[in-house]
Amino acid sequence: MSEPVYWDEAVAWLGRRDPVLADLIARYPERLQRRGDSFRTLVRAIVGQQISIRAADRVWARLETVLPEVTPRALAAAEESHLRGAGLSRPKIRYLRHLARYYLDRGINDAHWQGRSLADIRRELLQLTGIGPWTLEMFAIFHLHEPDVFSPGDIGLQKAVGRLYFDRPILPRPELEDFARRWAPFRTVAAWYLWRHLDPEPVIY
Repeated sequence: MSEPVYWDEAVAWLGRRDPVLADLIARYPERLQRRGDSFRTLVRAIVGQQISIRAADRVWARLETVLPEVTPRALAAAEESHLRGAGLSRPKIRYLRHLARYYLDRGINDAHWQGRSLADIRRELLQLTGIGPWTLEMFAIFHLHEPDVFSPGDIGLQKAVGRLYFDRPILPRPELEDFARRWAPFRTVAAWYLWRHLDPEPVIY
């Protein structure tokens, strides 16, 4: 696993400017980590679409039982009944199979994503079935380690900011998108600590 090279600079910058984040930074010493496998990161993000982190963890654990190696070839060949048994819906199975075929047909590996602009990667990924802005943002945060990515459509971030800054149960997406600009150019790191507020156990996609 690897961590972002900008992390120390980011936590120092955010901690000086935002007392709420300064408190979270002091409480949670873990850092954003990358598994080093772009395909697994995308699969994990698709699994986590529209469900809680805990529910996604349960489905992922069952998927790893069905597929000891979560690779494009293994996923493309897996029986649908086994994937359904792991807790995947039919739409998500379709998305995952499409992603697996995309990797296989084009011979994609991790090097495919290196040295490219986020705008270029965004154009490519958003053309794939089942990959929307949230999944792209998770990929940019957890695999690409882009420093300034935020996901205003993420329900966890909407809850965390609503509770911590506004004493509200949730902050609507447009307000959150505007509010998060204060954390640029390190919105990725701010998001990481806001997620820790909701779940102290760090997520690794």
